[in-house]
Amino acid sequence: MKRFAFVLAMLCTACCQAETGYELWLRYQPIANAQYLNACKSLIRSYEVHGTSPTLQAASAELERGLKGMLRISLPRTNPGSIILAKPEHLLSFPNTIKTTLQKTGTEGFIIKTISIDNKKRILISGNTDQAILYGVFHFLRLIQTAQNIHSLDIISIPRSALRLLNHWDNLNRTIERGYAGFSLWQWNNLPACVDQRIIDYARANASIGINGTVLTNVNANALILTDPFLQKVKALADVFRVYGIKTYLTARFSAPIENGNLKTADPLDPAVRAWWKKKVDSIYQLIPDFGGFLVKANSEGQPGPQDYGRTHADGANMLAEALAPHNGIVMWRAFVYSHTSEDRFKQAYEEFKPLDGKFNANVLVQVKNGPIDFQPREPFSPLFGSMPGTPLMMEFQLTQEYLGQGTHLVYEAPLFREVLDADTYANGKGNPVSSTLSGFAGVANIGNDLNWCGHPFAQSNWYALGRLSWDQQLSSEEIAREWIKQTFTTTPAFVEPVLDMMMHSREWLVNYMTPLGLTHIMYNDHHYGPMPWGNSLGRPDWNPVYYHKADSAGIGFNRTSSGSNALSQYAAQVRQQFEQIDTCPDDYLLWFHHASWDHTMQSGRSLWNELCYRYHTATDSVRQMQQQWKSLRRFVDPERFRHVEQLLAIQASEAAWWRDACLLYFQTFSRKPFPAGYEPPAHDLEYYKNLHIRLTY
Repeated sequence: MKRFAFVLAMLCTACCQAETGYELWLRYQPIANAQYLNACKSLIRSYEVHGTSPTLQAASAELERGLKGMLRISLPRTNPGSIILAKPEHLLSFPNTIKTTLQKTGTEGFIIKTISIDNKKRILISGNTDQAILYGVFHFLRLIQTAQNIHSLDIISIPRSALRLLNHWDNLNRTIERGYAGFSLWQWNNLPACVDQRIIDYARANASIGINGTVLTNVNANALILTDPFLQKVKALADVFRVYGIKTYLTARFSAPIENGNLKTADPLDPAVRAWWKKKVDSIYQLIPDFGGFLVKANSEGQPGPQDYGRTHADGANMLAEALAPHNGIVMWRAFVYSHTSEDRFKQAYEEFKPLDGKFNANVLVQVKNGPIDFQPREPFSPLFGSMPGTPLMMEFQLTQEYLGQGTHLVYEAPLFREVLDADTYANGKGNPVSSTLSGFAGVANIGNDLNWCGHPFAQSNWYALGRLSWDQQLSSEEIAREWIKQTFTTTPAFVEPVLDMMMHSREWLVNYMTPLGLTHIMYNDHHYGPMPWGNSLGRPDWNPVYYHKADSAGIGFNRTSSGSNALSQYAAQVRQQFEQIDTCPDDYLLWFHHASWDHTMQSGRSLWNELCYRYHTATDSVRQMQQQWKSLRRFVDPERFRHVEQLLAIQASEAAWWRDACLLYFQTFSRKPFPAGYEPPAHDLEYYKNLHIRLTY
């Protein structure tokens, strides 16, 4: 009996194996719906693949892995197969319409089409390159993971952006700036001899959502990465990434010729400096023939740059671009610049880069943060979008949640992405959204060596959303979230719908319990975790929260209209009109552009003070409701992931109340107004919150 009990316990353990989240959205769990399972099996019996490249081998392996997991079958390779992986040159006997269609798909687009051969349905996955076929395989597997009908397929998918990158802010000591999920994936001490399996799985995950580039190192760059020993290590990573269609990029420290080359200057117009960079770039391409190029942060937050020598950003970028051009490499030059001399930090990027429009070489892209300040929970779009028609621009989003609760808050960022991409710049008239001005996408990665990759299980959705949206900017936030939920957890509607509701509201709730109505940058100094609207101890005004909210007895908010800093003048006239008048300015952006009276009547009919109280309290209550919603879904989720999310939601609910109480108590010292009746009173007085000393050890 004891032996039977032991065996039974072991079987139960095996059947209820905990999920760690390591598999991300590539779990390939067995299909529970018998009808759908049988329908898939009736179509899928074997496959054929034309070609033996490492990328096609990866595509074949993924197809076998996915279908074995979901359909519980081992897929044999036959000719003809019920699934065909082939490029146009192998489709000579196929209808011309297929080959004509493929002429339009470029190097990365793919088709998935149901065809008939020998009176039997077959599924063709094709593209002009092996990489395109790999993308097609991942998309086909996604269809099955999300329980979509695969009987009559006619899919054409072409990426809308050629550059779809992750920017890792990883340091060479494996710490990650603004990282909340452990240490860097790149084990520099073990490279190049040892490449961890996790690197392959990282590449698989990126390829599955169409990400085709990765910047390995922090924008606050270390010149050591450009030395020969480190480049050998980079090569080992690039050799893995290449198989999955991912180009490798590095950050270039502008002073590298001094630090690595023993030159006395890094002046971009100095012939010796230019020769040093050309030789360095040539040596990189000898090791990594598909090297993508450089990402550069210069003359920002103390980083060296061309302005140190009286040169412009264009001078610096073009020097690197000339070295990269013979190899088809690119320069991504960040527009994140600000200094204490600027009247309004909002304005500086535009002031420095707008005059340079058209002066950058063709292989230079200016990489612009989504908003004019710094990845805040809500920002108006950067005025550079729509203002530089002669310069390719890249969008920079931040996946790592520096200002969105970091590693503990559930915040789905796709609505933030969509809000920015859909904003009309009115460049050349109505109907020119931010998305139409872009030549590429970059997301500051939220990935570390935590077992589940991103720390918070739901933070994976932001990595997923960046990839899917940069491939297809027409996808809605809801579509992307549904895909992710179904692949990451279950396709059961009783789980999908309430979790979708949580995700879709999560960012708005966070905005309202942290920075409602256009408040911004009121968090703790340095680590940016928790509320500190009273902060005013740092040497530069724009490093202090009080600089941004300007609360006084008359009101609150930063006047950026024509009577203030006039930052609104950087936008097209139609955009200015949206925000210039206080009575018509959308409530969500009111304090971005106006210093409003505490008694100002909001669009809700409430006074500004009462609206602040309303938003802080209702958002906090909404997080508590999200807690209860998650608890009701226990039966759909493995115990480990359920408990992890449950614990993090408890932290989020507590911290939402912390933000609410600390901010309202502080702003009350200026408004001199009582809290409206019926709201939960603060748990402590203001001095309690001011005396909290938050120390983080990320």
